Amino acid sequence: MPEPTSPVSDFLISESPAPRGDEAELRGIAVDLAETAAAHVRARRPEVFGPHGSVDGAVQAKAHPTDPVTIVDTESEQLIRRLLAEQRPHDRILGEEGGGSIDVDDPDTVYWVVDPIDGTVNFLYGIPGYAVSVAAVRGGVPVAGAVVDVARADTYSAAVGLGALRVGGDGAVERLRCNPVETVSMSLVATGFAYGTRRRTRQAALIAEILPRVRDIRRFGAAALDLCHVASGRVDAYFEHGLNAWDWAAGALIAAEAGAVLTVPPATASGTAGDLVVAAAPGIADELSALLERVGATEAIPDA
Repeated sequence: MPEPTSPVSDFLISESPAPRGDEAELRGIAVDLAETAAAHVRARRPEVFGPHGSVDGAVQAKAHPTDPVTIVDTESEQLIRRLLAEQRPHDRILGEEGGGSIDVDDPDTVYWVVDPIDGTVNFLYGIPGYAVSVAAVRGGVPVAGAVVDVARADTYSAAVGLGALRVGGDGAVERLRCNPVETVSMSLVATGFAYGTRRRTRQAALIAEILPRVRDIRRFGAAALDLCHVASGRVDAYFEHGLNAWDWAAGALIAAEAGAVLTVPPATASGTAGDLVVAAAPGIADELSALLERVGATEAIPDA
């Protein structure tokens, strides 16, 4: 099937290094990595979180006691790192669990940005809303990426200038486009909440301001999937404070290639700074931006 083409949002056009011609190849690698890790996550969940509870040491807390990491998160990232070491030993990796860094002034090296399980709380509770996210980044900007909805076996992917696709668990292929919505008042908007008390208190106050002005709010619990839902038209927009690059790198590219307008921080920005990420269908992007600015949502909300 020929590759679809679609416009890429301004944040990628203005900052992306020149195309190298390998974007389709990088997308294929991202898809293979994400699908392989997703299969591992899918198989391991009933083994680790069985009918009689979780195995010893399966869950630990991060910076906040309500923010968990599981042994399957760690296994998933280790699997991706091992495969990349075999396939592309000269590339570098930034992973949520294993760390790393990105040099935004290096336009030549491919950096793989990995979230081994996005939506770990959903994974922990058995709620079908968690994903594996893998993005190839050059010069601080994603050029290819894949997000696999583990429970549904849906694979979302994109590469710069080549459009965005969803391949369902049944093999059906969908070319993704944002909804043709034109007013914020008729828009379904997704968001997410932090684990730190100060940030989530401010987020709750913002929701109280925004909710009366939109069709409704949804909180699914996985940023990568939220961005893919903007791309596929399952929601019209998404915003959240405090994401890290591994949360948004693949999903933002997928949304952009589906026509969404994006606001993202630098790939080197830490989620603790609390910068805002926004993805919106093009017909409401300006109006939503004005609303977010009017209620104070464009200001960063540092973690505390």
